[in-house]
Amino acid sequence: MAAPRGTAASWRRALLALLASQAVTLALGLADDDVPEQWLLLHVVQGQIGAGNYSYLRLNHEGGVVLSVHSLRGDADLYVSGSTLRPSFDDYELQSATCGRDVVAVPAHFRRPVGVGIYGHPSHDTSDFEMKVYLDRTAEPRPPRQAAPGENADGSGPAPEEESVLWTVLISILKLVLEILF
Repeated sequence: MAAPRGTAASWRRALLALLASQAVTLALGLADDDVPEQWLLLHVVQGQIGAGNYSYLRLNHEGGVVLSVHSLRGDADLYVSGSTLRPSFDDYELQSATCGRDVVAVPAHFRRPVGVGIYGHPSHDTSDFEMKVYLDRTAEPRPPRQAAPGENADGSGPAPEEESVLWTVLISILKLVLEILF
């Protein structure tokens, strides 16, 4: 037996309200009080970015790192890449593009330097932001790297083509899934 139309609509409204409250909770992200003890504050960077523009930074610190961008005014979004120093919304590996605090955990295995792009969303003429960089002391340390055929022991030299193709395919699939979801 089908539920009366008013009951279904009220359930739908209740579900939408619940989802909206969860989205707001996620968008607020980490408050300064919510930072785990295991995270060590390394840097604080403040800046301003114009609408539709990027500000680029390099992350050289080894290990698991957490980037937290708080938009003080406007809406600054965060794009991160281990393969390019100029990540964008078209070319990135990790991203957070909320209307609140944006948080990204950079794994220890990402090649250093890591490219960090902060994008000024066009909904605001300028966006003021503060980015905090934390070392996650609970993250797995970067495993010792084995030289691949054709590489030197320090990792210099050409990377294996198979790995590059696999990463390209995986990142393309991830971007497609994210575009469908958001």
